[in-house]
Amino acid sequence: MVKQKKTAKPGLLGKPGLASKPSLPVIGWREWVGLPDFGIETIKAKVDTGARSSSLHAFDLQEFEREGAKWVRFSVHPVQRKNTTTIQIEAPILEYRSVRSSSGRAARRPVVVTNITLLGVTWPVELTLASRDKMGFRMLLGREAFRRRFLVDAGKSYTGGRPKRDKPPKQK
Repeated sequence: MVKQKKTAKPGLLGKPGLASKPSLPVIGWREWVGLPDFGIETIKAKVDTGARSSSLHAFDLQEFEREGAKWVRFSVHPVQRKNTTTIQIEAPILEYRSVRSSSGRAARRPVVVTNITLLGVTWPVELTLASRDKMGFRMLLGREAFRRRFLVDAGKSYTGGRPKRDKPPKQK
């Protein structure tokens, strides 16, 4: 009698024992997300597994009190490399956080909580507010925002698709 050797099918990364099918949806290194509480239907975000916190480009920050709580009023240019669209937002401040930028400088930033939508899923995230005018993306999606919700494939982009652009009518 010949014994057959049991072999595990290779799974993720070709290693036996790991599920061959990801249990979480996969997102790419950049995605279109929505911030419905802020009236932002779509904004391009860089998915950054190296950053813990998420950050939103914000300018003209004005802190104020409302019913004994600290709030912030700020403006956002949601379209990358364009300053033509401006959205003004007010949100309660969750806390202040010291965040180290990619250049190594630490800065104290206000943190707000808002809902984010990606691949049809909506959940609350914490966003630090900072000037990202000189950055390539108006939003950075840090790992705490998508942890246990999505896997990241650094070779993919826009797995949720791209927003439809308003096209001018065809000329006859």
